[in-house]
Amino acid sequence: MVTAPLVRHLTEVAKAAAHPSQSSCPACGQGAVTLADRPDGTVVRHGDAVAKAHATGTDPGAHALRIAVAAHPALAGVLLPPLPLPLPPPAAADAGARPCSAWPYGSPVDPRAPDAAPWEETAVLLARLHRVDAGVLPGPLPPMRGPLKAAAAVARMEDAVPGHPAAAGVRRAWRGLPGWARGEGDARRHRILCHGDFHLGQLVRHPVPDGPWLLIDVDDLGIGDPAWDLARPAAWFAAGILPPPVWRRFLGAYTAAGGPAVPDADDPWPQLDVPARALTVQTAALALAKSAAEGRQPDDVEQAVIDACTRIGTLSPELECDTPS
Repeated sequence: MVTAPLVRHLTEVAKAAAHPSQSSCPACGQGAVTLADRPDGTVVRHGDAVAKAHATGTDPGAHALRIAVAAHPALAGVLLPPLPLPLPPPAAADAGARPCSAWPYGSPVDPRAPDAAPWEETAVLLARLHRVDAGVLPGPLPPMRGPLKAAAAVARMEDAVPGHPAAAGVRRAWRGLPGWARGEGDARRHRILCHGDFHLGQLVRHPVPDGPWLLIDVDDLGIGDPAWDLARPAAWFAAGILPPPVWRRFLGAYTAAGGPAVPDADDPWPQLDVPARALTVQTAALALAKSAAEGRQPDDVEQAVIDACTRIGTLSPELECDTPS
């Protein structure tokens, strides 16, 4: 949970970013609105701006590079650009040494209207991101953090519910992945800019309410395999969560926009198999840990992913597309 000093600081950052001339706005009389409160990101809104405290332990050099990339003209119309940080960070004792950033407020995808999710627009954004010439960006860019996030999810499961009946299947599927997909090797086998943690919660419309869709959250941005950014939709499709027509529209829009992750939309699995399996493991591990922490059984969607992970764990080696390391 957030601390009061951190909330106060984020409120002041967002307020200064929303109206740097020290004028006032309607939000000034309403107090802060906390949009997210998680260990990996606390977000406070004031009017047309938000301030974010990133995760404790964030590498300051990599963080600064990622913010600079989001502000680079090559990413205009793809990533939401940051606002100038109007205030210095708070004392480490107050913020847990968490770096801060400021951003325009954007309208997120409505979780109550899944049929209206912008799958085609998202696919085009990812294709454009993957086609950016990384050589023109500030650098050297760090590796994208997708595999490390998957490893962290498995570690969380092992800490929370190592004896859960479904944990063994998740564990087998995890051990069947190549080392690079488990965060044990170099994710920069490809020299392509990747988001690193794509899902529909990483989209906003800006300007609100009807501006174009843009990608947000650069905490995991970096160089790596672009197939990772398609892996969550691919995993949902494989688990029966994402309807086949939606998957085909998404993949078709990506390839039509020149996305390099999948050369052949009719046969995408040679590129998507390993990342999709890794994201299935990550999602299943988090589902087990979260449901146990909340004292409940996994819901239908979580159970579908857990079941898919169990099937992955029982694949015979000759059916795998990559040799585990």
